[in-house]
Amino acid sequence: MSNEAILKIDGKEYTLPTMVGSEGEKAVDVRKLRTETGHICFDQGYGNTGSCESAITYLDGDNGILRHRGYPIEQLAAHSEFLETAYLIIYGELPNAKQRKTFSQLLRKNASIETQMQKIFEGFPKDAPPMAMLSSIVSSLAVHYSNLATNNFEKDLQNFDLAAAMAISKIRTIGAMIYRYQHGLPYVHPKDVPFCDNFLHMMFSEPYQEYVAVPEVSRALNLLLLLHADHEQNCSTSTVRMVGSSAANLFTSLSAGIAALSGPLHGGANAAVMHMLQSIHDEGDDGTRFIAAAKSGGKGNRLMGFGHAVYRNFDPRAKIIGDACEKVLAKLGIDDPLLAIAKNLEQAALKDDYFLSRKLYPNVDFYSGIIMRALGIPVNMFTVIFAIGRTPGWIANWREVAANPKGRIYRPRQIYVGPVKRDYVAIDQRA
Repeated sequence: MSNEAILKIDGKEYTLPTMVGSEGEKAVDVRKLRTETGHICFDQGYGNTGSCESAITYLDGDNGILRHRGYPIEQLAAHSEFLETAYLIIYGELPNAKQRKTFSQLLRKNASIETQMQKIFEGFPKDAPPMAMLSSIVSSLAVHYSNLATNNFEKDLQNFDLAAAMAISKIRTIGAMIYRYQHGLPYVHPKDVPFCDNFLHMMFSEPYQEYVAVPEVSRALNLLLLLHADHEQNCSTSTVRMVGSSAANLFTSLSAGIAALSGPLHGGANAAVMHMLQSIHDEGDDGTRFIAAAKSGGKGNRLMGFGHAVYRNFDPRAKIIGDACEKVLAKLGIDDPLLAIAKNLEQAALKDDYFLSRKLYPNVDFYSGIIMRALGIPVNMFTVIFAIGRTPGWIANWREVAANPKGRIYRPRQIYVGPVKRDYVAIDQRA
């Protein structure tokens, strides 16, 4: 098999090397294209551009495959838990018992938010968007822990273990504090309990009644975080890598990733699903009329939570979370009418040629909102939960950038379509 591609421009041929990934992914290496041909590749939104080599996550959208460091997401969801999967994603291997204990201890030791940092919250309106608050406060970690955020790859990598544990643990604590602040409740200090139990304790404990999560609730949150831990080069992860490529520290890069995730086209999809289901319910529909309207092409009846920018098959996370959603609600004794509507929509869409021909299968967002609603998490906090789960993937991607001795600052090109050269005209001579 040839390891070169032939490109013909203006009658002249150029040879370009090809690349093959460990799972058989193929690419044409165009790193020298501009210098050798004077041309660049135009790929709006980078949908067909490989911006990096990564050993973290393999995603095959055509066949519905998702693996972290080689482990299928189905196996991790069935046998692992969030912190173990986080360790795998960041460090490349599943931890042994000693490594798992050390990692957990480091997280618990760095869960608290210092009193000085708590004052930052007071500068925000009570109704400030939670993700904007999260991004701002995470950015301030670079100020409060400047010894871990030197903007020097060599120095920052020397303190990587502490910075990574601090980010995972404190982002969770900050998320809980944002909820408390917006509800006018006093902050609750973290305890020496498992990761998800701690988050729920910090969110929902009352002044005279400590919240203790039942196992079903804790496991449901654990699964949600695990399923969101990484997802290849999506918008926010690519943002973390791009910012990190400038030698920006981990906390600053994470803050940028949170900002990218805050957009409704990225992190807000599960909230959009909940709004859709609630609207259907309020109209007295079981989903039948909505499906018919969605097929007619009306933008006001767009079927949210179906289809994906990468998957052209069933999102493997959707199967896992769909099964978990039904089990969690049953164990908690919750009869959520929105779940019935969601199941009607799913079954109708999976039997309808209109949706099948367009490969519009349910994605992970379709059921995740229902689970979070069952856990008592308000819709405006959904994306914060997403960010807590995605933090290990962002950290792992930042580390790949920082540890790459041959790395370079990300600098995309463009095709300029503005005015050609023109001369300045004095203001009194302008029409």
